[in-house]
Amino acid sequence: MVTVATLLLLRHGRTTANAEGGLAGRQPVELDDTGRAQAAAVGERLRGVPLAAVVTSPLIRCRQTLELALPGADPVLEEGLIECGYGTWEGQPLKKLAKEPLWPVVQQHPSAAVFPEGEAMAAMAARAVAAVRSWDARVTAEHGPEAVWLACSHGDVIKAIVADALGVHLDLFQRIVADPASVTAIRYTPLRPFLVRLNDTGGDLTALVPPPPKRRRRAARAAGAADSDAAVGGGAGAGR
Repeated sequence: MVTVATLLLLRHGRTTANAEGGLAGRQPVELDDTGRAQAAAVGERLRGVPLAAVVTSPLIRCRQTLELALPGADPVLEEGLIECGYGTWEGQPLKKLAKEPLWPVVQQHPSAAVFPEGEAMAAMAARAVAAVRSWDARVTAEHGPEAVWLACSHGDVIKAIVADALGVHLDLFQRIVADPASVTAIRYTPLRPFLVRLNDTGGDLTALVPPPPKRRRRAARAAGAADSDAAVGGGAGAGR
């Protein structure tokens, strides 16, 4: 019973910094060979998905991912999706950062973490969630409830958006995983978001395309469900 647009969150492919164990932050690091292969592979998975809009973090690793995955797309740059500003942590090895006094805070109480000369994790989460919710409302208004749209961003940004969708505190977001080139799907309804896919690196993405309106209305009438209702008992899945 889908009556809202579907958001696909795509994390960029692996970068040279990822491979070397460094924290890239907002530095202009690029995809490595593995990352380019990952981007091409997710492009094949997206081939059968009609995308009403494509937006992206302005950082080059996201733009490179989309150039390889969706060469015909014209992504819109969205500053709200940019990587967290890690300040003086950027460019440093993670094994070195793990010895910093701030590290346990980032791991256990990220809502209180403010990076030196950088951004608060809570501020990152707030602007990222605001960006995707605004875009989702816009896409739904312009393209209708059958629309599917894509946002390409970064690991911590995607995890923060997922935490919001799940209704969990930001302090729990480190329990969520968003691998390079993974796809996460969320549907925002008037009452609650639904997390449809999480950290998907190989599944069939065409199943996320909503069924035709007539079939969707028949299913909703049969279930007696409101737009934001969960399927009690688990529902019938994404059968088309």
